[in-house]
Amino acid sequence: MFSLQGKKAVVTGGGSGIGKAIATILAKQGAEVHIIELGIEQASASLAEIKNDGGKAFSYACDVANHQAVVDAFKTIGKIDILINNAGIAHVGKVDTTSEIDFDRVMNVNVKGVYNCLHAVIPQLRLAGGGVIINMASIAALIGLPDRFAYSAAKGAVKAMTMSIAKDYINENIRCNSISPARVHTPFVDGFLQKNYPDNIPEMFEKLSKSQPIGRMGKPEEVGALALFLCSDEAAFITGCDYPIDGGFTTLNN
Repeated sequence: MFSLQGKKAVVTGGGSGIGKAIATILAKQGAEVHIIELGIEQASASLAEIKNDGGKAFSYACDVANHQAVVDAFKTIGKIDILINNAGIAHVGKVDTTSEIDFDRVMNVNVKGVYNCLHAVIPQLRLAGGGVIINMASIAALIGLPDRFAYSAAKGAVKAMTMSIAKDYINENIRCNSISPARVHTPFVDGFLQKNYPDNIPEMFEKLSKSQPIGRMGKPEEVGALALFLCSDEAAFITGCDYPIDGGFTTLNN
């Protein structure tokens, strides 16, 4: 089950955290994985893990916010069966504390970056006779989160784009779904705690963990396992859906 033998997958932001977990599990199941990162060195750990496990992987330096660079990268990769739109950046702030510069930066990466990859991948999916797109949304697209104005707006757009793509290309054998994680323990979380709470990291880590009703943060590998299922032939009847993976956050906290 869940074999991806003979499939070619592109994972944006596949060098760390959730992207790395998705890239490695897809490779484990037989996919040839192409990782797009801002810099080649940022994909090195993922490439090493995949190749050490006998998998096949390649990396490309590309800013997903740069339309022509994305188009060129996807043309270089060629026929594609799977796209994981994972690259994104975070931002903390309410609308009145979010500068125009920061708002534009979040939108350029988290919205335009997703558009750029969607625009570039459709011709390559057609070459493959269809395929699968997974967009990384967030529970921020589903419920209000404090101090996450720009991020919530961007992830709401990602969820809406997912539904649009699913409807527009269903007759071309292209499936499109999104995944909406709650807080997942990634290097970003560790960096956030180190920067903002250097004197009480354990206490704040516990507080963040317990904000999920299940009592802990998610693991990148758990998001990877969900992505694997949605990419597999076992999920062939699923399109136009969003999947919260949130330890009960969106339903049990309200």
